[in-house]
Amino acid sequence: MSKAVQRPGILGIVNITADSFSDGGKFLDPEKAIAHGRALMAAGADILDLGAASSHPDAGDVSPEEEIRRLEPVMEALSAAGAALSVDTFHPKVQLFALSKGAAFLNDIHGFAHEAIYPELAASKARLILMHAIQAKGQVKSKATREAAPEGDILDHISRFFEARLKALEAGGVARGQLILDPGMGFFLGNQPEPSIRALAMVGRLKERFGLPVLISVSRKSFLRAMTGRAVGEAGPASLAAELYAARAGADYIRTHDAGALKDGLLVQNALESAKNEAD
Repeated sequence: MSKAVQRPGILGIVNITADSFSDGGKFLDPEKAIAHGRALMAAGADILDLGAASSHPDAGDVSPEEEIRRLEPVMEALSAAGAALSVDTFHPKVQLFALSKGAAFLNDIHGFAHEAIYPELAASKARLILMHAIQAKGQVKSKATREAAPEGDILDHISRFFEARLKALEAGGVARGQLILDPGMGFFLGNQPEPSIRALAMVGRLKERFGLPVLISVSRKSFLRAMTGRAVGEAGPASLAAELYAARAGADYIRTHDAGALKDGLLVQNALESAKNEAD
């Protein structure tokens, strides 16, 4: 008998950036970012994921001070509107700022590598999204790369990364219940689609191995565009297909540019599963 798919939490993406691969510059103005966040909430986003610096391989560097300058008015307005906020940053200074402004989630593409702020992370009780990304020769890079995936099974590589990060965080006083795992997708897993497809197919195994919630972020990403030959603005259908698969595979959170499409897709998918259960 099939089971209804548990609805994952939907994180709506708000890029307050000049050069994000999908919508860079579109919401750099605070008022536009605020309006976009409100629209995502109305469309079905449960959480707004605010990013003030792009992690795309071609993006420019942004200082922590500039990230904070971009984030502050947007966080204040959206918090006042009742939004649950996530802040996407790897800078410890920005993470501490976000916590001071009431962020409920922090989203770090480096998996929280700065041990000096673990006491503050632990005291905050914020949910922490640890993202995996391939690194050349063990070096932490500030953005995604166009490097090939490492040799061997990508799930084993991802798992070794998480084992190390979880050990460090828990030793630093961070509660395991604060943690959410993101295997990374697109350029974060390599310059070809195959590692992302395999990682997406293994969501259930990742959850089973660690017993933690998993977040999936595939929206408009490079591997989907490479598979379909579509431009960024045409990647919505492929993104939705991958997101619905992730939900069926057990993803607890899905980070997306199009909260409305995902909300509607999940509604239909669950209705079909329920009808099948009744028929069985």
